[in-house]
Amino acid sequence: MSHGKMLPIACLLALTLGTSLSVYASENSFAKAYSDYQAAVEKGDTANIEASAKAAYQLGEAQYAKDSVDLANLALNWASAIEKQVAPYPFTEKNLPKTAKANELYQLALANYKVHYGKQALELIDPLLGAAQTAVEAKDAKEHFLTAIAIAEKSDKKKLIADVKMAAFNRLSNTELYTKSVRHYAFDAYDIYKEILPKNALDRVKATYVVGAVEYAEKHDDKAIPLLLEVVKQFDALNFSHPYALSAHAYLVELYERQGKRDESTAHCIAIGKMRPWADAQEQQPIFRTVPDYPMSYAQRGKSGWVQLKFTVDEHGFVKNPEILASKGGALFEKETLKMIDKWRYAPKFENGKAVEAQTTVQLDYTINR
Repeated sequence: MSHGKMLPIACLLALTLGTSLSVYASENSFAKAYSDYQAAVEKGDTANIEASAKAAYQLGEAQYAKDSVDLANLALNWASAIEKQVAPYPFTEKNLPKTAKANELYQLALANYKVHYGKQALELIDPLLGAAQTAVEAKDAKEHFLTAIAIAEKSDKKKLIADVKMAAFNRLSNTELYTKSVRHYAFDAYDIYKEILPKNALDRVKATYVVGAVEYAEKHDDKAIPLLLEVVKQFDALNFSHPYALSAHAYLVELYERQGKRDESTAHCIAIGKMRPWADAQEQQPIFRTVPDYPMSYAQRGKSGWVQLKFTVDEHGFVKNPEILASKGGALFEKETLKMIDKWRYAPKFENGKAVEAQTTVQLDYTINR
């Protein structure tokens, strides 16, 4: 009977010591990575938040069980950092790999949370929303949102219910799954925010804008105008510019133009021109444009063409002195263009912070879609 050779005591001690050092080094590296992540978050250092969250997660895989809450929390940190770096839906081809990685991490966190907290726990809301926001397919996003809404509605947390429903509306409203139910999410959230938040709370102002934009799209002008005016009022009071404020002004220009209230629309054209982050020296920007009528006789013959013209945009955003520069296709294209152009509105050009007249040129193309 043969026996293997026994290792010398020194070798055994070396192996044991080596293993201990390896574990200690791993723990130490994880602690450093997590500390770096916390420091980056505290400083708002976006350049390092994602890298340190990734390092902490990868090192944490050696520290924690795969189904642990600790690993789930590290996954949420990394997923959230990735999500902040990529544009929201619709995802670009360039961002798809990162979005997919974030979704994978959110799904891991969700699975672990279900094991430890239960399938109806409030703790599931964060990974559910993250998984919904990073889901490539709208149907997958909707499934996560429905679960999150059901969980939120079982609680007495009104703000949570509103936040979840508004998130669902924002993600699903531009997809093929937009329905009356999705529409109602925005209005439900708005009603809750109105009840529990002051008028100048940012969540309430944003919800007011969203509901106003829906009413605008549905051509409920009398409902849209007061909502959008409230948005403009609150952002003016908050003393900073926001994309929603810009859009609210633009919608109001069109709403007032549709009603023939040119003086009211002028005020919003001027406001847009003065908004920050626009510069004191700012070129005029088109705000409201109507489409010219296609001459019936040309349409019947399938005639196409174009018209180039120049005109002045005055300090109030009105079009003045339109002049045809060149055209192709026939005189009727020129006639319809001139008839339509005075209905356009602009945010005027600004020089040294003051609205001024300025010339611009445009080309309108007339084509028949076959």
